[in-house]
Formats: sequence, structure tokens, C-alpha cells
Amino acid sequence: MLKAVKVRIYPTDEQKTHLAQAFGCVRWVWNQSLQVMSATYKQTGKGISALAMKKQIPVWKTEHKWLKECYSQCLQQSVLNLSQAFINFFDGRAKYPTFKSRNGRQSIQYPQNVKIFNDSQIEFPGNLGKVKAKIHRHCVGKLKTVTVSKLPDGRYYASLLLDDEVAKPSPSAEGKAIGIDLGLIDFAVTSDGSKFNNPKCLKKHERNLKRKQRKLSRKKDKTTNKRRKAKVALAKVHSKISRVREDFLHKLSRKIVNENQVIVVEDLAVKNMVKNHNLAKSIDDAGWGMFQTMLKYKAEEKGKIYLEIGRFFPSSHLCNATLLPIAKMDLSVRSFLCPHCSVHHDRDVNAAINIKNEGLRILALGTSVTALGGNVRPKRFGRKSTTVEAVADELGSPNRIA
Repeated sequence: MLKAVKVRIYPTDEQKTHLAQAFGCVRWVWNQSLQVMSATYKQTGKGISALAMKKQIPVWKTEHKWLKECYSQCLQQSVLNLSQAFINFFDGRAKYPTFKSRNGRQSIQYPQNVKIFNDSQIEFPGNLGKVKAKIHRHCVGKLKTVTVSKLPDGRYYASLLLDDEVAKPSPSAEGKAIGIDLGLIDFAVTSDGSKFNNPKCLKKHERNLKRKQRKLSRKKDKTTNKRRKAKVALAKVHSKISRVREDFLHKLSRKIVNENQVIVVEDLAVKNMVKNHNLAKSIDDAGWGMFQTMLKYKAEEKGKIYLEIGRFFPSSHLCNATLLPIAKMDLSVRSFLCPHCSVHHDRDVNAAINIKNEGLRILALGTSVTALGGNVRPKRFGRKSTTVEAVADELGSPNRIA
């Protein structure tokens, strides 16, 4: 199985300078390759393979001597990553690749020849050398790739991709099953009645965030050191919010996976839900999509079953005892008296029980017997197709490609 471990690294000033040059070289190769591939597709209707683009790197090195300062395999890996981005686009999993900016997160990938020493240093090929690291987990297995990244707040990280050469455990449904209903007041409500409060990370730091944003907006000259310092201070607040949110989601997802064998949640259309401007900030702050991703890979790692039921399943509008429909209620109604069984139900717990039962029915029968609305349409990011015409629209061409 492939596992990723993200560790903090502490490069010296000289190594930071080298990394800044490497980030720029890799970013330039990505942007240049994207420009060439897009222009070629506009003119001919045909793409360029990653192998053909890799052959252009030596030509670019003769024209731009500073490209030679970067480790050659990092430049090649940038082209391969761009090729994979195009594959994801044509398969409907992602949007059209965009140009990289010198602002924001920067990254560089080493595909091989990286070594770990005494859980305190990572040796990189090329001129970077050994970098001090805080490796908080025992890295077992073969080291595949290492991605070095710099965040806007000035922190450096290394993501280690390891292959432990252990077969992936086969999933089993023998054990405790649980349904999870995600919300805003209570972040998660389970079918056994447990409720986990929403930490509301953004709201707790919103005042500090607003203050830092105002200080940055007052710095009109973009070339001054004061503006750069204000920009880093703002990035640190955003980083703090992100790390607090991730810590909460990691701990909760680990707890749920350790205690249950079958985990059932709803397939939430988060991108559609944030179109509600009254709730968009709260929905983004909750991190439902990240939480579901964590549940999925942690369950698969332990040989447990993670299942998402259709987003049109009326979990909140069915009685979990009789499976008879209940009249639609306003979101302010948190409990109700069922007209069919005359039992007082908690709205979120009732929905979680329905989600769990629906998941178990799908596992047993292979299909849903209560869901309304049929199957969910596949995610296409708003694109009707992945044909030549669709690519032409993404490139901004007013004419169709012949």
C-alpha cells in the first residue's frame, strides 16, 4: 500500500535560496509546457505527449542557462505532472490545467534518490543536500517520491510517499455499522446518538483575520518590505485556521474508523451548496469534503467499508422506524413528533439512522429500495463533454477546432 507522511523541514538560508530557484525553474517549465501544448492543440487539434515535451527541456536549457541550476529530474517530473493533469481533465475529474503563479504555495517533486537519515535529516539529490527535518512517524517501506513545498506563511514541508509492500486488506462488513449525518450546528451526528460540535475554526479567528487583512490593504506599494511582512502575517492566520481544522478532522475521522467496521455517509454536493450565500462561509469552514476523504482512505487502509449513499436520498424526511415519508420541515426544526409511529425523533439522529440503514440495504441488496430520484449524475465540473470542442471552449477560442 502507498502511504504519505507529511513532515516539517528546516532548510538553511543557503538551501532556501536554492529552493526558491528550483521553485521558479519548475514553475517556468510547467507554464512553458502548458503554453506550447495549448497552442498546438488550438492549431492542429492534436496534443503533445509527455515524452515529446521532456525532449524540449535540453533545448530550453541551452536558451536559459539558469535552468541548469535545478535538478534535472524535477523539471522532467513537472512535465509528467502536467500530462497527468490533462488526463484528469479529459476523464472529467478536474478542470483544465492553469498557469502557476509565483505567489501562493510553491512545490517541487523529487521522483527518486532521496534518503532519510536518523529520522532527523532528509538527503536530496543535486545541490540541495541534507535538510533538517522533524519526522514524527516511523517511515516503513520504500521511498517512492518526495514533494517539497513552501507555504505562503514561510513554512517548508516534505511529503514522503512510501510503499510498505504490504497487500491491501480485503474489506469486510462483519462488525459495527454507523451512519453519519453532517451539519453546521453539530458537525457530525451518528446513528448511535453521538454528537460532535462544529469547531467553527474560521469564526474563532475571524476578528484577527479581519485585522490582518486591513493592515495589508493599507500597504499600497506592493514592492515594500512592510507589505511583504503584512502579507506573511495574514498568511500565518490562514495557516493557523487550516491546521486547527485539519487537526479536528483527523482526530474525529480516526476515532470513527477505529470504532466501526461499516461507515455510511451522504454524497454531499458541496459545490452546489456553497451557492447559498447565507451559508457559504459556514459550509466552507466545516470541511465536509476533506472529512469524507479522510474517512475513505483511513477505512480502506484498515480493510473497512466506506460507503456514500445518493445525495437525493430523503434521510431527513423519512421515519427510521416505518420508512414512511414525513412532511418537509424548516431547518430551524431540530426535533419532531412522527405522525406514523407517534415517537418523538431528533431530526439529525433520525437522518443518521436512515443513512446507516440505507447503506446496509445497498450492501445486502446491491441497490436502494427507498431512495427517490434515481442515480446521481456523474461529476463533470459543468462541462458537457471532453471532445475537441470542449477543449476549445476551455482555451477561450471563439471558433471550433476543425
